[in-house]
Amino acid sequence: MDKFSAWILRHRKVILIIFVVLAVLGPIVSQVVSVNYNMVDYLPAEAASTKALGVLRAEFGGDLPNARVMLNHVTVNQALNTVDALKKIDGVASVTWLNDAVGRETLLSTPLSALNQNVVSAYYKDGAAILSVTVESGKEKEAVAAIRALIGEDNQVAGDAVNTASSQEMSYTEVVNAMLVLVPVILLILVLTTTSWLEPLLFLLSIGIAVLLNIGTNIFWGQVSFITQTVSPILQMAVSLDYAIFLLHSFNNYRTRYEPEEAMRRAMKKSLPAIAASAATTVFGFLALMFMRFGIGPDLGLNLVKGVLLSFVSVMMFLPVITLSCYRLIDRTRHRRLIPELKTAGSKLVKISLPLLIIVVMIVVPCFLAQRRIGFQYGAGSLAASTRAGRDETAIEQRFGSENALVLMVPRGDAGREAELGETLAALPHVTQVVSYATAVGSSVPNAFVDADALSNFYSEHYARIILYTDTPAEGTAAFETVEQVKSTAAHYYDGDTWLVGQSATLYDMKTIVSADTTLVNLCAIIGIFLVLLVTYRSLSIPLILLFTIESAIWVNLSLAYFMGQSYNFIGYMVISTVQLGSTVDYAILLSDRYLSNRRKLDKREAIKKALGDNILAILTSAAILSMAGFTLAATSSNQIVAELGTLLGRGTLLSLGMVVGILPALLTLLDRVIMKTTLGNRLKGPEPTPEPNTGEDVTAPADAAAPVENLTAPHSEGV
Repeated sequence: MDKFSAWILRHRKVILIIFVVLAVLGPIVSQVVSVNYNMVDYLPAEAASTKALGVLRAEFGGDLPNARVMLNHVTVNQALNTVDALKKIDGVASVTWLNDAVGRETLLSTPLSALNQNVVSAYYKDGAAILSVTVESGKEKEAVAAIRALIGEDNQVAGDAVNTASSQEMSYTEVVNAMLVLVPVILLILVLTTTSWLEPLLFLLSIGIAVLLNIGTNIFWGQVSFITQTVSPILQMAVSLDYAIFLLHSFNNYRTRYEPEEAMRRAMKKSLPAIAASAATTVFGFLALMFMRFGIGPDLGLNLVKGVLLSFVSVMMFLPVITLSCYRLIDRTRHRRLIPELKTAGSKLVKISLPLLIIVVMIVVPCFLAQRRIGFQYGAGSLAASTRAGRDETAIEQRFGSENALVLMVPRGDAGREAELGETLAALPHVTQVVSYATAVGSSVPNAFVDADALSNFYSEHYARIILYTDTPAEGTAAFETVEQVKSTAAHYYDGDTWLVGQSATLYDMKTIVSADTTLVNLCAIIGIFLVLLVTYRSLSIPLILLFTIESAIWVNLSLAYFMGQSYNFIGYMVISTVQLGSTVDYAILLSDRYLSNRRKLDKREAIKKALGDNILAILTSAAILSMAGFTLAATSSNQIVAELGTLLGRGTLLSLGMVVGILPALLTLLDRVIMKTTLGNRLKGPEPTPEPNTGEDVTAPADAAAPVENLTAPHSEGV
């Protein structure tokens, strides 16, 4: 470490230039990184709906319709003209209307009253036409804008493509808005808990550069999910600010005895193990997301791990350089402490810790069971009714009802069997209409007499396509039961070679996959962090105590939805289970470290009082930053998934804070004897260390400064 720090300090100008240049390039190169808003793309390749979508594209040359256009007060000819115009818009892959069901020539030459009225009413009713449009993935924003320009204000367009386009328009703005709110709040928190006006700016600068580097390095992946784009910068900043705080705190302590350059060298050496151990717990929490089969998890997990590592590099390389460049300005901007040290908080918290522990023990089992019974949402949700997309969707549903279509593909060749299957499907609960060759044309009509356009809509080389319209929402018990019934009915008529496509079918697969992912991801996070704590403490009991403390907070956080009759989007549930554990276990680590260090000199009650009094402000600072990051996401995002994740993060951080300062003191003192017997080498009974002089403020020591017990208790060899 001495050689590394000496090299960094010797090449300060070069390092400063490199970091500044890379930080400037980061946002520029990130412009070529595409943002994927399509949740379907993150299903694993082996999912049934993924395979079915591949068959649909190969056989019928396109995806499912993802938008509906309603034309008011139009004739058949006017509707057909609009169909032709829509097909010419860049990004519109296909447009389906009544002419595709009965044939264009038939539609133009036959009175509507002579056609199948069930089919006609699905596309044309009371002078209004409803068109199904397929917009290419990645072109939603431009295509929807062009569609609106074509149809005008008096007509409507709604659907998944419209929701995606709206999200695309707002995603970048929402990240900027979140930062504009969060950065001033963090600055205020840091100003209140430090004694320099400049240091908070250095903290934010070092982590801000790491955030920009993380954004730029996404170019090597070429694409990120919309969840990652929105959430990752906020989380990276919130969880890694403590690394910068700890390094500068250590630097300030050494400044009282050494010249600035030597003080920084010693600070880098002293803080490296603690920052690395802290980063390790966070990284292992995020790495657990990599085990999700649903691709959003690995996408977000990889980005967060990369972000934490870049923050670590920035703090250990860029921050020392920029600090030494302006340490005189830091000295000139010192100010008195703006809030009290809270030294007496330890005694007060210790008095209530045992009653709080009793309460937690009473509720932890019900909360654990309740959070396992939460209902999940698997879709991206809809936009607010106050937006144009929301108003258009309401208008379309009032005229034509909500559309939840399923497309069933069965082997081609037996028209009679297709007709019989269609009749059986039509009799299923929640199936309102079945559109197939048999219903639109008639199974007895030879193919040679049918319009080519209509025929291609129902038949490919190998498959017949049957479209089912249901009255269920896209997800939920009724929707998923309908999917199961359609699959089992088709399997009764055909021996396995059937494929079902549609939003409900996709969400059904998500539900199946997530149910298996949930247990695995949580288990991986717990095992990973347990191993880090095991190596850090060389103790069997301490990791279990700390994990119980944070896991209890997670269970309480997630169980609130069950008790309030609410549901979570599954992404928020899975992400918060790992992020809250990896990010807030460091509060427990800091308090435990200081307790064990104090325990070498004091009895257990006095040791925990001192640990709380000396470090409560540090823990509060870290928790305030992370919780504000969560609540800022919730307040600034119009995306339901991101907003919900923000609420869970903000609330979960506060619950973890409460558990650490409220019940962990009782656990440490009650299990003091167990800790001594299960800690390798029984180091807690060793000789008292040489006390370190109190040469600086301690309020800004990071709440995630994890370090082995012996590092915290052994005498320093550097004359500190």
